[in-house]
Amino acid sequence: MKKLRVMIVEDDGIIAKLLAELIEALGHEVCAIESGESGAVAAARRSKPDLMIVDAHLQDGSGIGAVETITDIDPVPHIFVSGNPSAVKLLKPNATVLQKPYFELDLLLAIQSALGTAAP
Repeated sequence: MKKLRVMIVEDDGIIAKLLAELIEALGHEVCAIESGESGAVAAARRSKPDLMIVDAHLQDGSGIGAVETITDIDPVPHIFVSGNPSAVKLLKPNATVLQKPYFELDLLLAIQSALGTAAP
C-alpha cells in the first residue's frame, strides 16, 4: 500500500493522538487532526487527504455531516469510527465503519475496505 495522507477527525484528544501514532507507525502521514465538523471541512480543503478517519459523533457538530460536505466537493475515501456502528449504518449503509474499541488489524482492514482494496 502506498503512503497515505490521512486526516483524523476525533474530539477526544487522547484517542486522536494514539490514532495518529498508529497511522504513522503503519507508514502513513497524518496531514491534519481536527476535533469538530467545521474544522474538519476546512482542513480537508486545505490538506487534501487521501483518507479520512472520522468519529461519527463529535461534540462540535457531526462527523457524518463533515464527510458529506467534504465529499460533495471532492470524493475522499473515509472510515467512520463509532461505538454504535449500527446507527451509522442506518444513515450510511455503504460506509466503512470501524467499531470502538478496535485493534490495529481492524484498522488495517477498514483502510483496505475504504480504499477499495479489500481481499475478496
